[in-house]
Amino acid sequence: MAKFLRTSGRAGLRRYVDAAAKILIRIGVSANAVTVAGTAVVVAAAIFLLSQGHLLAGLIVVSVSVFTDMFDGAIARVKGTQSRFGALLDSTCDRIADGAILAGLAYWLLAEERFLACALALTALITAQVVSYIKARCEGLGARCEVGIAERPERLILSGLTVLVEILGAPYAMEAGLGLLVVLTCITVAQRLVRARAALDNDREEHQHRADA
Repeated sequence: MAKFLRTSGRAGLRRYVDAAAKILIRIGVSANAVTVAGTAVVVAAAIFLLSQGHLLAGLIVVSVSVFTDMFDGAIARVKGTQSRFGALLDSTCDRIADGAILAGLAYWLLAEERFLACALALTALITAQVVSYIKARCEGLGARCEVGIAERPERLILSGLTVLVEILGAPYAMEAGLGLLVVLTCITVAQRLVRARAALDNDREEHQHRADA
């Protein structure tokens, strides 16, 4: 769920999201169905709109679809059906959607012979996946790792702004925006590795201390 929902304005927005979630529950829509449907729409927009250069339409569709991140969690919370599988499905679909957006842009940029921007899009795709992988792997090892200046909400916002500036005709908008995205995701990878090392070393010391006791 987007980071802004964890700020001071969360309560007011959550009230409306929960109200919408109750309506979806009444008509039989599950949290997992919303997650999958939202991801399918993003992938379709990436394939049929972004990759074909229909940037404005693609931006609108992707922006609307991304808000399913709010509704699937709200449905699960209101219905009391939050589960580990639901969390896994949500994370998996997030990775698919993020990859599809950048891959769609990379395809269009390659067709336009904007090779630097294409390379940056593909690099951003890889580094963004690594950011998420480090967190997941660290949690799998028993520690938390939720730091970084370019978490998913920030990456989506920056990607959307990059496309918007490109639509407005600014020169080298894609190159600049995607280049910044690469830099920020690389910094985030470094931040998470440092935090993960500290957390895992601390966890090891605690286990050793308990064993010695």
